[in-house]
Amino acid sequence: MKVKGYLEKVRELNQTVNPLFQYLGVIVEHISPEDTVLRLPLRYDFTQGAGVIAGGILASIADEAMAHVVLANLKEGQTTATIEMNIRYLRPIKEGKISAVARIIKKGRQIITATAEVQDEQKSLIAYAGASFMVIKKE
Repeated sequence: MKVKGYLEKVRELNQTVNPLFQYLGVIVEHISPEDTVLRLPLRYDFTQGAGVIAGGILASIADEAMAHVVLANLKEGQTTATIEMNIRYLRPIKEGKISAVARIIKKGRQIITATAEVQDEQKSLIAYAGASFMVIKKE
């Protein structure tokens, strides 16, 4: 599927092009070349043994938000893959909804760098992530 077609379909409420979004319950608020906003209603089964949302859930929503802002910057015939990512967890969260807001930091021809802020419903920062994405030519 072409990038633009995918980005149109993934915005649909009952989309089927991104199984991870379906599984987690991710809601696409906004995707553009400037920024992407993904929302995730938290569920009990996202908690780990200490009773807070697992860091992997926060990392997943951050990675996906960054990947989608990168996708919005690609040309047809290109795709992307995360080649490195770091995340800093700033405070725990147990319930509610979170949003991941991603932006491009540097757009190179082969590597694109992005950041994501994971926020709670009051827009308090829960985690901060950064990643690099390789631009891949589809064959």
